[in-house]
Amino acid sequence: MKKSINYWAFPGGGDGTKDIGEFLRQSKAAGFQAVELCFAETGILNLNSDERQVQAIADDARKVGIEIASVATGLFWKYSMTSDDLAMREKAKDVVKKGLQIAAWAGTDGLLVIPGVVCCGFSPLRTPYGLAWQRALAAIKELAPVAERLKVAIGIENVWNGFLLSPLEMRHFIDEVNSPWVGAYFDVGNVVVTGYPEDWIRILGKRIRKVHSKDFKRSVGTLAGFVDLMKGDVNWPEVMKAFRETGYDGPLTAEVFPPKDHPERLITETSAAMDKIMGNDE
Repeated sequence: MKKSINYWAFPGGGDGTKDIGEFLRQSKAAGFQAVELCFAETGILNLNSDERQVQAIADDARKVGIEIASVATGLFWKYSMTSDDLAMREKAKDVVKKGLQIAAWAGTDGLLVIPGVVCCGFSPLRTPYGLAWQRALAAIKELAPVAERLKVAIGIENVWNGFLLSPLEMRHFIDEVNSPWVGAYFDVGNVVVTGYPEDWIRILGKRIRKVHSKDFKRSVGTLAGFVDLMKGDVNWPEVMKAFRETGYDGPLTAEVFPPKDHPERLITETSAAMDKIMGNDE
C-alpha cells in the first residue's frame, strides 16, 4: 500500500493555483510515494487541459520519483448526473469523460466520481432518491465503456450526498453496473458520521479501487468534525486489518485541507500520521 496525498492538501490546491511541479516535489520531500491530481473548471489543471500539458505533469512526476495514484475533481457538486436538468446531467457526464482522459494521459488508473446528489447541506442540488438511483445507474453504465477503453476505473465515492448511504447499497449499485471498470473510491472518514469504515471495507471487498484517508469526530457530526489523521474516531488498526483481509494494496491517499494556523505543518504531520497508520514507523 502506497502513501499518497491529494493536491487539495496544499495552500492554493483548492482553487487550482498551486504549482503542480512544486506540489510533486513537496509531496516527495515529505515522504509520500504518490499523489492525487485534481482538476477544476479553471486553474492549472482544468477542463481544457490537453494531452501535452498532462503528459508534462506525468513526466515531471517521473523525474521527481513519485507516482500519480489517481485523479479527482470537485465539479460533481456543481454538475450532477442525477439533476432534473438534462443539460446538467450531460455536462456531468462530460466531466467524467474528461477526468478519465486526464487520468489516462497522466498514466494512472482511477478517477473519483460522485454519481449524483439526493441532498447536501453545502450544495443546492436536490433529487428524489428513486430518480437519483435510476439516473446515476444509467449514467455510470453509459460511462463504463469509456473507462474500459481508457483503462481507467471509475471509483464511486461514498460522500455526503444523501445517496448510497450503506455499504450494502453501494455494493448493490456497483454490482448492478456490472463492469470491472467501475468500483468504489472508499473514503474512510466520510462514513464515520453514520457507521464504521471497517464494516464498509469488508462488505465492499475487492470492489474497492482507491481509498481516501480522513478522520472524523462523531460527537461533532457536521463538516467541522473532520480533523487531522489519528485525532478522530476512526479505529485505524481495525481499518488496516480490514484492508489486509480484503487484499487491498492500492494507494492510501490523504484528503486533508490546509488550516489557516499551520498550513506548512499539515503535510509533514499527515505523512507522519500515515506512517503510524500503515505501520511504517515500526
